Amino acid sequence: MQEIEIGRAKRGRRAYSFDDVAIVPSRRTRDPEEVSVAWQIDAYRFELPILAAPMDSVMSPETAVAFGQAGGLGVLDLEGLWTRYDDPSDLLAEVAGLQGEEATRRLQEIYAEPVRAELITERLRQMRASGVTVAGSLSPQRTKEFGKTVVDAGVDMFVIRGTTVSAEHVSGQSEPLNLKEFIYELDVPVIVGGCATYQAALHLMRTGAAGVLVGFGGGAAHTTRSVLGVAVPMASAIADVAAARRDYLDESGGRYVHVIADGSIGRSGDVAKAIACGADAMMIGSPLARASEAPGRGFHWGSEAWHAELPRGERIAIGTVGSLQEILFGPSRVADGTMNLVGALRRAMATTGYTELKEFQRVEVVVQ
Repeated sequence: MQEIEIGRAKRGRRAYSFDDVAIVPSRRTRDPEEVSVAWQIDAYRFELPILAAPMDSVMSPETAVAFGQAGGLGVLDLEGLWTRYDDPSDLLAEVAGLQGEEATRRLQEIYAEPVRAELITERLRQMRASGVTVAGSLSPQRTKEFGKTVVDAGVDMFVIRGTTVSAEHVSGQSEPLNLKEFIYELDVPVIVGGCATYQAALHLMRTGAAGVLVGFGGGAAHTTRSVLGVAVPMASAIADVAAARRDYLDESGGRYVHVIADGSIGRSGDVAKAIACGADAMMIGSPLARASEAPGRGFHWGSEAWHAELPRGERIAIGTVGSLQEILFGPSRVADGTMNLVGALRRAMATTGYTELKEFQRVEVVVQ
């Protein structure tokens, strides 16, 4: 791939965001009703290729259950308010009422409360009682501490999610998490990430993960690019990791690792572009935070927003546009792509003549 000269001592390759690419119609079209958006990972089949991001503004135990009943996979943040407090409802209401920079300071205070193992168990059992597929998320830093608690509580899918996750973390301070060893010893499938490059993804796939999250610093509530100067445009990141999936499939003799886009997916067009660039599914936060049932009450923030030493996110006001069902399935009352995400994906696939997600990954795209 051609590199661009930034200056005499530095070259870089051009990368593309979702806004830089567009899907090209083909010679064949379909009826949207004939399109399937079902997705399967390991032994679990979902009618929607969407995971709800483990963020307190998006997922509570109740909304995770509702999202699962709608056909997706709701992932609960097991280091969030629901595992730090018996009932965080008043705190969620307080966060929604904070003003400006006061929000970051207060979030740091609220999240200083320690995570409690018994609450992890209680929340996951509450979700399991509903009959949906149960998924919970920990950061790599907390996985060794609470991993056994999560598995013993009966989780179906284990998500290890961070701003960036590597298969080899080097530390002189403490013994790092050995991802390959940890995943090998588990009896449940693991989704791990984020990553944004071919090589990093290949290393994560070799750990035995069932799925890899693709994304770094691109979420609506992230300020990673401003604070650390680190970011990778999502269209290029997904395409690079999809190439790693293809090569690992050959290397491993047929083991398929799912590529899950995580970040920069704010509207229905981004959902379609993520699949078109090679994703099998996507993890979304801000679109679901706009639901009337969302715990954030029209506000959205992630775990980076309350970091004790270097916050790399912020609490943002995104408003409420409709119910969870309307955001997923419509009917839409707006023309900006924030409602009826699944209907828009079906129509994009139908317009280009594809009836299965795997086929749609081969659709032609252009750089705008």
